[in-house]
Amino acid sequence: MITILAFIIVLGILIFFHELGHFIMAKANGVGVLKFSLGFGPALIKKRIGETEYQIAAFPLGGYVKMLGEDPDNKEQLTHIDPKKSFSHKGLGVKGAIVFAGPFSNFVLAVVIYTTISWVGVPYLLPIVGDVQKGSPADMSGLLPGDMVQTINKKQVSAWEDVSSTLQSSTPGKSVEIEVMRDSKVFMLHVTPIMTKGKNLFGEQISRPMIGISSGDKTAVKRYGPISGIGYGFKQCYKIIELTGIAFSKMIKGTISVKDSLGGPIMIAQVSGQTFKAGLLPFVSLIAFISINLAIINLLPIPVLDGGYLLLFLIEAITGKPVEGRPREIAQQIGLFILIMLMLFAFYNDITRIFKG
Repeated sequence: MITILAFIIVLGILIFFHELGHFIMAKANGVGVLKFSLGFGPALIKKRIGETEYQIAAFPLGGYVKMLGEDPDNKEQLTHIDPKKSFSHKGLGVKGAIVFAGPFSNFVLAVVIYTTISWVGVPYLLPIVGDVQKGSPADMSGLLPGDMVQTINKKQVSAWEDVSSTLQSSTPGKSVEIEVMRDSKVFMLHVTPIMTKGKNLFGEQISRPMIGISSGDKTAVKRYGPISGIGYGFKQCYKIIELTGIAFSKMIKGTISVKDSLGGPIMIAQVSGQTFKAGLLPFVSLIAFISINLAIINLLPIPVLDGGYLLLFLIEAITGKPVEGRPREIAQQIGLFILIMLMLFAFYNDITRIFKG
């Protein structure tokens, strides 16, 4: 029940903000909105306010904003809204802005979440040694569990992330000077990293300089100021966009398995439940992470997605003619087929993971 509840909360927030982007931009440009729906299928709750009917539908796997004149092939659409407020009567710039506003709202949501986290406090691991591998360079140099790393090659460290990144960028076979504090006393140790096989963030086998230590579990909290917090929010979003782009390129090149990397609603539900139990910070961080990925996916140039509509507008801008009738219908059918295939593949991956434990 916790997993289902967490999944519904995550989907509800992401869909609401995505559709809200479309809705606000449409209203701001004088386009009539017929319906604002969270979910698909029969309405559980609905209410008309002004020209728009708002509803929560039975199936939460999506949502939509229905605008007047959104379907250019439906020439006989009759509504209570002034035909001058039709989406199809607007210029390409306005249409593109309305479509782009959905994914853009998901980016904004992620920035707001990460910025808020930075103001509340970002937890980080202290540079304290947890375990020392027996027979490793660290063990041979005299490093002990509980040692707090002060500097590496005279470079100050304040978090375990600094320790990890500095050691991994060191030269194998070349001694590294590590200053540690132990029982209120400072010791200077010399460790020589060796190349060790391991896996990177994408599960690829790599070799990197290691000395055989792991972090402890003691944490501290860093709070950012009003301006620096906003910078942190944008920086985190950029990191995720960059990592997602790298992952996509690696899947296309075949260096990482699509089968192991691509997840669907079942995986999202599982992770939502796990992070919900772990606490508010992991849960809202997950929402921000998925929100960015949802925005990226929606911007893919696949018909029926926002990116597909933007592609059609681009074609219209180049040719001077809108893509209507049979060509538009074929494009949407192809896009829907691609989307269904991706969803089925994601479901297959999710189910396979469950059976494999």
